[in-house]
Amino acid sequence: MIGASGVLGRQAVPRLRAAGHEVGVLDRRTTSLFDADQLAAALTGHDAVVNLATRIPLSAKAVLASAWAENDRIRTQGSAALVEAATRAGVGRIVQEGISFVYADGGDRELDENSPVEPVGHIASSVTAQHTVLEHSGAVFLRIGLLLGGEAQPPPVLVGGGWMSVVHPADAAAAAIAVLDAPPGIYNVGTPVLKRDTGITRLPKFVGRLAPAFEVFARSQRVVSTKLTGATGWRPRH
Repeated sequence: MIGASGVLGRQAVPRLRAAGHEVGVLDRRTTSLFDADQLAAALTGHDAVVNLATRIPLSAKAVLASAWAENDRIRTQGSAALVEAATRAGVGRIVQEGISFVYADGGDRELDENSPVEPVGHIASSVTAQHTVLEHSGAVFLRIGLLLGGEAQPPPVLVGGGWMSVVHPADAAAAAIAVLDAPPGIYNVGTPVLKRDTGITRLPKFVGRLAPAFEVFARSQRVVSTKLTGATGWRPRH
């Protein structure tokens, strides 16, 4: 498990163990996510690796591109090192977290995994990670909705009045475990009850033109997770 101390990792580790899996946790003091040699040594002997590592800025600085630099590096350089290491170590399955915010504005249409994406600004690194990870024959890439509830910190504002996909961290973690036995590919992760109003402050849609971070949260994204449910039986419980 990579990212075991994060919001999703803290939910995933006990669930993996409860399901009977032997779980090894990446020790950042001895193993760098950006060093393929160190990663390969750490992964040797494991059947799968679940990468839930992120570095999401939570303050108002999140509207600045520079605040996302470390998260971008984790998703680009980190995912590349992980694929190389997993291949060398003979790991058969990679599960990589990503985000569903990459979809283009869909209005009221349902968006599945084949819907158009529009990666701009800080969300582009998620698509880069997707392309990199899916080079591994056993990879699963998760497009996870806005984490809402539990320990998740929602954004301070949303823009406009369109649809958005949300998911509780516990349900997202359960999805990461469910896809360990799913066919390789991309899976959306979100609740079937999509939210127009979550109690978060909303700004007028024109504000989305002011910064890439605002533009992303101005999109209407009615994302559906029917592929995930059909492949694994996963359903959100929160």
